[in-house]
Amino acid sequence: MSFSSILIWLGAGLLALGTILKFAPGAFSWFGHLPGDLRIDDENRHLFVPVTSMIVVSLILSLLLNWWLRR
Repeated sequence: MSFSSILIWLGAGLLALGTILKFAPGAFSWFGHLPGDLRIDDENRHLFVPVTSMIVVSLILSLLLNWWLRR
């Protein structure tokens, strides 16, 4: 597969993801609010560390890349 076709598929995937996020905002409302995502709020500071959410993203991307590279 050539580099240009990879870029086309990547662009199409990003377009599809953007469309889903635009027209179905409630579909990913759970993201960033999982148990294990750290939120610390003070008067002057706000800290958010999405530990569990990034583990979920990493697992999904690993599964997709393994599936893509093995076919």
